[in-house]
Amino acid sequence: MSAGACTQPGCTGSIVDGYCDVCGMPGDGGTTTPAAATATVKSPIAAAAGSNGVSVPSARAAAPNGSPCQQPGCTGKILDGYCDVCGTPAVPGAKVAEVAALAESQPLSGREGTSATAASRVQSAAIGSKRAGSTGSLATRRTRTGSQRMRSARLGAGLTVVPPAPPIDAAKAIMANPQVPEDKRSCAKCGNAVGRGIDGQPGRSEGFCPNCGQPFSFTPKLKPGDLVAGQYEVAGALAHGGLGWIYLARDRNVSNRWVVLKGLLNSGDPDALAAAIAEQQFLAQVEHPLIVEIYNFVTHDGAGYIVMEYVGGKSVKQILKERMAAHGGAYDPLPVDQALAYILELLPAFQYLHDLGLVYCDFKPDNMIQVGDAMKLIDLGGVRRIDDEESAIYGTVGYQAPEVAEVGPSVASDIYTIGRTLVVLCMEFRGYQGTYLHSLPPVDSTPLFQDNDSLYQLLAKCCAPDPADRFASVDEMRTQVLGVLREVVARKRPGTASTSAASVLFESPATARPITEWSQLPRLREDTTDAQYSWLSTLGDDPKQRLKDLEQAPEDSAEIWLARCRAALDLGDPVLAKNHAQRLLTDDPWEWRALWIEGLAAVQAEDWETAKASFNAVYQQVPGELAPKLALAFACERGGLPEVAEGLYLVCASTDAAYVPPAAFGMARVRAARQDVVGAVAALDLVPTTSRGYTESRQQRAEVLLSGGAHDLAVLDQAMRTIDASSVDTATRQRFTVRILTEALPVVSQNGVKVPAGTRIGAVEATEAGIRDGLENALRLLARDADDLEERVSLVNQANAVRNWSLT
Repeated sequence: MSAGACTQPGCTGSIVDGYCDVCGMPGDGGTTTPAAATATVKSPIAAAAGSNGVSVPSARAAAPNGSPCQQPGCTGKILDGYCDVCGTPAVPGAKVAEVAALAESQPLSGREGTSATAASRVQSAAIGSKRAGSTGSLATRRTRTGSQRMRSARLGAGLTVVPPAPPIDAAKAIMANPQVPEDKRSCAKCGNAVGRGIDGQPGRSEGFCPNCGQPFSFTPKLKPGDLVAGQYEVAGALAHGGLGWIYLARDRNVSNRWVVLKGLLNSGDPDALAAAIAEQQFLAQVEHPLIVEIYNFVTHDGAGYIVMEYVGGKSVKQILKERMAAHGGAYDPLPVDQALAYILELLPAFQYLHDLGLVYCDFKPDNMIQVGDAMKLIDLGGVRRIDDEESAIYGTVGYQAPEVAEVGPSVASDIYTIGRTLVVLCMEFRGYQGTYLHSLPPVDSTPLFQDNDSLYQLLAKCCAPDPADRFASVDEMRTQVLGVLREVVARKRPGTASTSAASVLFESPATARPITEWSQLPRLREDTTDAQYSWLSTLGDDPKQRLKDLEQAPEDSAEIWLARCRAALDLGDPVLAKNHAQRLLTDDPWEWRALWIEGLAAVQAEDWETAKASFNAVYQQVPGELAPKLALAFACERGGLPEVAEGLYLVCASTDAAYVPPAAFGMARVRAARQDVVGAVAALDLVPTTSRGYTESRQQRAEVLLSGGAHDLAVLDQAMRTIDASSVDTATRQRFTVRILTEALPVVSQNGVKVPAGTRIGAVEATEAGIRDGLENALRLLARDADDLEERVSLVNQANAVRNWSLT
């Protein structure tokens, strides 16, 4: 039977047969006591622990089939509760204010501030450059497509929803009057302003740069109706880019499909033109679903053109401009999760190019196109071979890596442009082409970084001044972007930790109970690509013998050194483990796994300052991973930074279900230490009933409620119900019963204290007679099971002392 709504913070379920049908938590302590019986004695603590004070509807009426999707720009219709185009769930009537209130009622930290100020307050260990210097008659024809709920949008990796961008009709994209605004006219060679008006007279659209003599022209060279290379009929101009005008045309040879013509070179030298086209022919070999396709290279009137696939969508720059216009011209950045989703979607395209030995060079919001829920990387004009030391380098001020001018583009410089683009998408990056040309703004003055510490660490690594300190590959970066996206989405939906997401670098936490030692922290996953991985699999499990065998390893690979470190830790020798880690760092100063070992060794030695520094350095290297955050939180808790620990624990608990129990226990310890009973209880309530640590969390919850001085009956009732709803052993249950009822007895027996009728402490009636009966029963049950005779006698005597007086 149902007993009302679930009282767990943020849960929308109902109590059925004593338990919530959504979160599984026991309702009203797991007992069947009527609500009216306890309502009269609820204290502020009981109220705060049972409700977050926000009223959020537990269910919404589904939108009728055929109604339009409410996502901006989407042309789909609602079918069985979901859009048949973008797959977004339809939740009509949901109020933004309700969602916002729920989010604000569950802040990132129990105290003022966020975890963004956490890692920046912890000393970090040196790493990287710092360390290195049917048709049948019986067939039934289906009359509808069916539910779309199994179709999820590509963008956002299934973690978040990105508004789709409707496709743009090619004919409508043509400029009616193709002109370049005068304030956008600059010399292609020296950058000097050209073609500007003087004394009210309009500027010339063609001429020579007065600074360097370079000819310029802002007049389209191709007109509607022109036939280029006997195949492409020009329809008009689309835009003006760095190499001149970009045109829309019909391909007469291939079904009149739309194509784009982009200028390649304007030269009077036919040989130079032929050489330039030959150099770019490799672009026609680039075939990837996320990269605009190059069809052909052609010449017309002494100019070369790239013939490309027409992508009828919106560039992210256009999307940003539309957001600005909707906000009165004020910069309105993308939500962080949407920006991350865009970047995440395009990263495989970069890895594809890099695997071919190519670098993109000129990445920015202009070159990202969204069509529906798909993305395309466009404008391959700047793509070049990594080993090309002759051809021109294209880039954009504010996005280009600082070393490109001296050493040329590389994988690292591409990663730099991705990082800079992500910053521009997420915030108004003032000074990115000036003050912060080659740096990021300070955390203290940047709210985005203060509120999203993992995002900041991701960006800091992408945009590190030294290329060697950046991600080694786009694949490596993509793993961390995905992790950061998970964290950001979790923060937007408090109390809804995702299912466990397997990490390629770390195993899940080794415990579902409170962390007390190094071995309970997540283990590093072995690198199966290491040269000695197969040899390591032949070794035994005994750490002493394993360490001896490791000295005979065929080669001192990274996995060999890490295995030696682990064996030393298993033997309780943190000094030896640290020495081995140092050897690995000497071989490779960017090997953050060695710093992870140093952190574990420091925990084993209770050297909390070293532990904090080591784990923080690991966090900065792999900001999308939760393991370093959990380890750093533990080190900060023990090392005198409880606020930092609390914020990091909360990030772990809210992001991944596998991290909820150990993080919740840690967060509860921190809050209990500062006498925040409500906060500690809320943390322990995060541990799910399915967890191996659930029973212990109930004991801890009762301990927190009973800690610190006298308690009213409402708190004692909560403590009793917590124990009654758990699966603790009989002896533990009776000890808690004795403890709770012993505290309650003087309260109900005081003169002048009137307890409302029907008040109970768990299943015990809150009267002097009822409490005495409960105490006596618990003490006798403990005596019955006691092994020690002296203890048994003592318990019987205590039971006799509290029993109710009778005539027998």
